[in-house]
Amino acid sequence: MDKVTLHDKTFKTYIPYARLEKAIDEVAARINHDFEGSTDIPVLLCVLNGSIMFTAELMKRLTFQCQIVCTKLSSYEGTSSTGKVNVSMGLTADITGRRVIIVEDIVDTGTTIVELKKLLKEHGAAESYVCTMIFKKDAYKQSEKLDYVAMPIENKFIVGFGLDYDELGRNLKDIYILDE
Repeated sequence: MDKVTLHDKTFKTYIPYARLEKAIDEVAARINHDFEGSTDIPVLLCVLNGSIMFTAELMKRLTFQCQIVCTKLSSYEGTSSTGKVNVSMGLTADITGRRVIIVEDIVDTGTTIVELKKLLKEHGAAESYVCTMIFKKDAYKQSEKLDYVAMPIENKFIVGFGLDYDELGRNLKDIYILDE
């Protein structure tokens, strides 16, 4: 599909799935290199709902044992960030003493990452790392380091591959940008 309409907006193809796959292959290779020979079992923290597709694709490419844990946070309404992070579902397992790889669909302002890192520390994580599919570096306002970035992009509103516009579009295989 070249164009899709979600609610009142039309979007056009921005990043085809083949490019997403290549970026996921590359970020998975870096993570595999860093976690090769791990004697512990690291945790992949899937940040719902957006990162579910990225987490699934990433997990298939990891060569070390890992456990998946989920949490749900939100900071978006419509097409913009509210600046406030709402924790709608806490961690689904104990992470005390564990190394945690936060798996995000997108990092823009970084507010959610700061809150997640704080939450993990409060829950006793030994270490935490950030892995994001999409990074809007021009929108990023934090000093928190991002350990694994699959794909940096411009500060544009996007949907597809887990990303939504008012809960629609997550199922799209490609990533789309607003067609203005």
